[in-house]
Amino acid sequence: MDETVTFAEWSLPRRPGYLNTASIGIPPLRASAVVADAVARWAAGLGSPRDFDDDVEAARAAFAALAGVPAADVAQGSTASGLIGPLAASVPDGTRVLVAAGEFSSVTRPFALQGHRGVRVTEAPLSELAERAGEHDLVAVSVVQSADGRLADLDGLFAARARSGVRLLLDVTQAAGWLPLRLDGADAVVGAGYKWLLAPRGAAWLARRPSWVDGPPGAGGWPEVVPHGAGWYGTVDRWTGGLYTPDAPARPGPPGGEESPVWFAHAGAAVTLPWLASLDPGLVHAHCTGLADALRERLGMAPAGSAIVSVRTEDAARRLAAAGITAAVRDGAARLSFHLSTTLDDVEAAAAALRPAGQPRPGNTGTTGDRSVTPRQ
Repeated sequence: MDETVTFAEWSLPRRPGYLNTASIGIPPLRASAVVADAVARWAAGLGSPRDFDDDVEAARAAFAALAGVPAADVAQGSTASGLIGPLAASVPDGTRVLVAAGEFSSVTRPFALQGHRGVRVTEAPLSELAERAGEHDLVAVSVVQSADGRLADLDGLFAARARSGVRLLLDVTQAAGWLPLRLDGADAVVGAGYKWLLAPRGAAWLARRPSWVDGPPGAGGWPEVVPHGAGWYGTVDRWTGGLYTPDAPARPGPPGGEESPVWFAHAGAAVTLPWLASLDPGLVHAHCTGLADALRERLGMAPAGSAIVSVRTEDAARRLAAAGITAAVRDGAARLSFHLSTTLDDVEAAAAALRPAGQPRPGNTGTTGDRSVTPRQ
């Protein structure tokens, strides 16, 4: 893959027709080079566990910046579901959990498996979550839906939290990296790094705010979360006596109970997340949604303001594959996603593959897919 595209002065591999960041992101060349160097050092016997400590903290801080949460509340792990699991295990018996119909199972299944304690998971249309939130103890939802890119009504959910005291768990796996976020008003925020955050698989983060236990205004307290995956990494003196004691973690807050990091994943995340956090979020958002909405316009669909486009055209997946376009199939529809290495050429190729035979090509709507984005000062 010799062709590259430049975004904010960084080079990314350019694979024409790759519209699948919602499944796995393509990293900038600097990130893949850093990971390759770490693997080479490991192969040569030159690596050390301490080498990755700075990477873990850099990625932690950058995730906090991208999600709009305090870094002190952020714990790292390897998967979103693994980080949600201890939260689900800690909710009181009989907790009523509201989720979106069709929500990604990493969000829903940890709570569904607590059914033996009377924890009840109720599905509702995404558009009704804010209206029905007050009837429940917790709303667990992805900010951007995995199957089709629909956006949750965050303003409505935060208003419901203020009104009724319902707790909010927000998954940003399909949002962070293209959607501007300020989520410090939520009680927990989780996200995996291998999609829009362009990191290797094996790095994920959870911001657990004090209100998860203490409760929002008007709500009662919940039990402390037991970090069932706690290991050696959460100790202040991890490189001295802390490795050989069963004592509780000495570090305060959620990071004190975290599992040991996947080193190579954090080596990449320490490059990609700080870079993404340095970009103007409005310009990144405009680039990604501009391309997605340009495809929607060419297919006669209304704009949605999402970087993900779900197309239910008959035989869409086969048409896209035949045209050399990489997309996913989710919930019976072709899912196309637009990020930093995609261009207007990808829009035109996808539109040509999906447009019904004989349908004329719409005129130029003015979408340029401009990739000249400058770092935030």
